Amino acid sequence: MPTCRACGDRAEQFLDLGRQPLSDAFLRPEEVATEFTYDLTVTCCQGCGMVQLGSEVPRERMFHSEYPFRTASSHRMTQHFRAVADRLVAHSSTADPFVVEVGCNDGTMLRRLAETGVRHLGVDASADAVRDATAAGVQAQCAFFELETARRIAAEHGRADVVYAANTMCHIPYLDSVLAGAAALLTDDGVLVFEDPSWEDVFRLASFDQIYDEHFYLFSATSVSALALRHGFRLVDVEHLDVHGGELRYTLARSGAREPGPAPAAQVARERALGLTDPDVLAGFAERVAAKRTALLDLLRSTRAQGRSVAGYAATAKSATVLNYCGIGPDLIPCVYDTTPEKQGRLTPGTHIPVLPFPDSPDDLPDTFVLFAWNHTAEVLDKESAFRADGGRWIRYVPDVEEV
Repeated sequence: MPTCRACGDRAEQFLDLGRQPLSDAFLRPEEVATEFTYDLTVTCCQGCGMVQLGSEVPRERMFHSEYPFRTASSHRMTQHFRAVADRLVAHSSTADPFVVEVGCNDGTMLRRLAETGVRHLGVDASADAVRDATAAGVQAQCAFFELETARRIAAEHGRADVVYAANTMCHIPYLDSVLAGAAALLTDDGVLVFEDPSWEDVFRLASFDQIYDEHFYLFSATSVSALALRHGFRLVDVEHLDVHGGELRYTLARSGAREPGPAPAAQVARERALGLTDPDVLAGFAERVAAKRTALLDLLRSTRAQGRSVAGYAATAKSATVLNYCGIGPDLIPCVYDTTPEKQGRLTPGTHIPVLPFPDSPDDLPDTFVLFAWNHTAEVLDKESAFRADGGRWIRYVPDVEEV
């Protein structure tokens, strides 16, 4: 029986997405023979309610100098993080706040703080991402954030008013060291703020592609509240965010330092009413995921049988789960177009579909795109309005499998 990585209690498996590759390991052709894979299963802790992967991929395999994702690639997320920066400063009651970001990537959020003169430091495990951040004027260092890292930062820079992380905490199985680090680094009145994909939204949308090696945890207010209490913190606020397919932003303060608002209790009650840890409800979720696989394969096969050309739109990390779980290869999707130079000329993880730059001429576009970047649907459809106006079609699988 699996053990909960967060609390040590019993965790029960409710979903098996099969053998999977590293989601962001876009391969050179000569690397195919030595590709790393693992079993992608999902469990739910019967004690604290934490939803998590059944197996842990070594962090050095996922987060390294060639990690390809850059936050600034999305205009919408750039705007989002500029607004976040302003809010984080408002969390502090000091005249000279110090903000530390865990998993700062290319420094998109911290650039706003740098522009306004706020003391800050970014921490990220990718040397290339840190290089991009420092080139943009951000103070950043390459490291995995844990207790030892936090103590060193506190000794060199002083204690922080805010420790912030976006789409990062869910990547870190060893949360005990991260929470201990936050406790060592924060001022007595400081806050730990993080935002990550919401288990409620993944459940509601059956967005199973949010489940991959980097997303070790799928947080809820229920599980985060239990996590906070075990480490001397308390969940004092929670806010739903309409980004990345639905996220929750959690604010943790030291126990007794701040009174919780009404939002945490309301969100926990909502999760309880939905039955997000109930074994029967979780079994139903697995059935919905399997039905999506069948529907997507049927639609792709029908599209190809009609003689229409198909390509993937955006070589996202989450597309690895879809392609490998569904068994979709070059026969159904001959190529995936992506704007990221580091991915172009490589092959998708596991299914080995070529990743290409977008064609120069609209005449070379396919008849149909499979939208892997569905969490940016509005932004993508606005950008590609001419494609749709010329009769191009889109296949989506979240929230439903459909052609538009």
